Amino acid sequence: MTAGRYRVTVTTGGEPLIQGWWADETVARRKFASWVGEHGSRSGARVTLVDEETGVVLTEWPDPP
Repeated sequence: MTAGRYRVTVTTGGEPLIQGWWADETVARRKFASWVGEHGSRSGARVTLVDEETGVVLTEWPDPP
């Protein structure tokens, strides 16, 4: 069971490295930005923020090709 509607995931090489769920979108967006800063220098890193209720990717880093 997840703790919230908004999921932030950091992947490297297509495999999940870390995930978290938040009920508040503003908090999830802050965590997204934080994890870009913390993990963005990893080789092949990608950070995504998804609305689990709708399945929509709200933002991702780096920008998709």
